[in-house]
Amino acid sequence: MITSRAFADKTYCVLGLARSGMATVEALLASGARVTAWDRRPEPCEQLAGRVTIADPMEIALEGFDALVVSPGVPLNTHPLVPRARAAGLPVIGDIELFAQARADLPEHKVVGITGTNGKSTTTALVHHLFESAGVPTEMGGNIGLPIMAQEPLSAGGVYVLELSSYQIDLTFSLACEAAALINITPDHLDRYEGFAAYAASKARLLAMQEAEQFAVFGCADEPTLAVQRAEQVRRAPGRAVCADLAALSSKQTDWPSLQGPHNLQNAAIAAALVAELGLTEEQIAKGLASFAGLPHRMERIGTYNDVLWVNDSKATNPASTAPALAAFPRIHWICGGLPKDDNLDDCLPYLGNVAAAYTFGEAGEMFTRLLGSHVPVEPCEMLCEAVRRACDKAVAGEVVLLSPACASFDQFRDYEARGDAFRELVRELCAGAETGSDEA
Repeated sequence: MITSRAFADKTYCVLGLARSGMATVEALLASGARVTAWDRRPEPCEQLAGRVTIADPMEIALEGFDALVVSPGVPLNTHPLVPRARAAGLPVIGDIELFAQARADLPEHKVVGITGTNGKSTTTALVHHLFESAGVPTEMGGNIGLPIMAQEPLSAGGVYVLELSSYQIDLTFSLACEAAALINITPDHLDRYEGFAAYAASKARLLAMQEAEQFAVFGCADEPTLAVQRAEQVRRAPGRAVCADLAALSSKQTDWPSLQGPHNLQNAAIAAALVAELGLTEEQIAKGLASFAGLPHRMERIGTYNDVLWVNDSKATNPASTAPALAAFPRIHWICGGLPKDDNLDDCLPYLGNVAAAYTFGEAGEMFTRLLGSHVPVEPCEMLCEAVRRACDKAVAGEVVLLSPACASFDQFRDYEARGDAFRELVRELCAGAETGSDEA
């Protein structure tokens, strides 16, 4: 785990004992700190009994603590503990801030920070893969992989690659990344903010924490991101706050099977700029982009059956994140539906020319059928399994069947991962038996 002399003999209150919270407690204890911890679930409290003080921070005096460390899941705008902490003069931080404070005790290293509404996980995993394939010691963490405080410190010359949500940035104040990226900003999580402007400002803070000479790259396809890029450009030297150069890579995208679609071209351009800043060569970048396998549930190529490619994009939980997937292929059988976040599919409409047929399911099924019916052939299906069966019957060689739901999963599935896992199994059960093509999975 990551430890630091900066925490020794200090007193912390940790709220939330899921993976990152438990990792935080262990790192603080190993660093010589005193810890009070709390979770509404009894099990993690029982695991820590005898090693920390178990107490609800809503019921104890907060004076005397050095910081309140909370899970990113704690809503800062509504949780009653936040004004109590502020009244006591207690900083409210997260595990990423602890990592930032611990950096001085780590072997010489660099940090890449990546944020944005969509594409964070793919870009983070891609940057990590590019470094790893080039032989650079690297770990990824933050909103992906193991909690950062639970990871072993890298050897000298290593690079930590962090995916950072707005919630994590809200709890971070001193992380100056050697290279950082803002991919995009579109409306999301607005229940946690006063409005879209406040959400955008949260994302922008990752860049504001950097020093003026440090490097930042932006996906400048949307106006809010472009506005942040322009503001950062003012305070930095030339070439230190740049828009990703998509044109330089667009002719090479056919060489990257797991990075298709305009969104992945942007992700790749951002990743390439980040790793080039930290020393990778063009040859190393080209090899890494070609060998990247992608992430589960994010444009995941399940396999090819009867010369039909099946793609799992279950992570696309809103129309804005589905739109780039629809732009990625010319003949798509689109499986969509679930628990809707919007009452429209406006972001997807420009790409319906690529859709051979749509198969709607779940709570959004009736609405999506109505919205799509005047544009493409639609087959209403109550359940995902029915949609997969019908798409298997209708798709022909050279076409793509794409699960990109444009909805949350909670009407029929625990989360988007469970939905994607179910889709993968259904495809193999219903379509693989009559296969005459080749399985790519």
